Amino acid sequence: MLSSADVPTPSVDAELLLAHVTGVERGVLLARAVTRSPVTPEQVESLVALVSRRASREPLQHITGTAWFRSLALQVGPGVFVPRPETEGVAQLAVDALRAAPSAEPLAVDLGTGSGALALALATEVPHSRVWAVEISPDAAAWTRRNIESVGASNVTLVVGDMTDALPELDGRVSVVVSNPPYIPLGMVPRDPEVRLHDPSTALYGGEDGLVLVRALSLTARRLLHPGGALVIEHGEQQGAAIRGILDADGWRSPETQPDLTGRDRSTTAVR
Repeated sequence: MLSSADVPTPSVDAELLLAHVTGVERGVLLARAVTRSPVTPEQVESLVALVSRRASREPLQHITGTAWFRSLALQVGPGVFVPRPETEGVAQLAVDALRAAPSAEPLAVDLGTGSGALALALATEVPHSRVWAVEISPDAAAWTRRNIESVGASNVTLVVGDMTDALPELDGRVSVVVSNPPYIPLGMVPRDPEVRLHDPSTALYGGEDGLVLVRALSLTARRLLHPGGALVIEHGEQQGAAIRGILDADGWRSPETQPDLTGRDRSTTAVR
């Protein structure tokens, strides 16, 4: 059923759904398969229902309620962008910059935090930091709040508001600003139904050229960061040159674009 619905990884998804139904990790499930451990009729019925939902191209993470991001199990569902594996590399750049900050309690800001993935990666992997997570969508912010609580990240503060005027009290004090802003141009509708039909449009589209929020982000980050502070932006694979141009025009130092693990341009960094 999943293969005929063009689900990209049908066997993996089926295993994860069965693991979800049986309440065990996938590795345990595979071990049980070797010993032919039985499943109950109720579990089979639940699995059939969940496979049908996945075949309709409902995101796997919405069905299980969980999206893994680095070491974090994040709660996700309708109203929030599902974090992607490629963003883990963006998180690493921000984590490295925050770890290198000389302050005993460096400050970081995640603008447009969504599920809180980047903010929580910073907070948990650099536990001596303080992190602010800014999100304009109340629906998405509800998921951010749940994840802050479930992870137990007491060093994260959620701010529901617009990135353009966020956190004036932190002006000139922040060591790292990171963001995965909406960057899809309005005319480029995503091909995958999971994205097109289920991710919130406010987390996808960045105006006619996809860079409206990047321009706002550049100005906000320059306001927030202290001299020498680092900016990390995720973006589409063909946007690196345009974003470096925006950052150059705004007075940033050393704009540089990095590829993800597939070799596609994925992020651009710069120094205040």
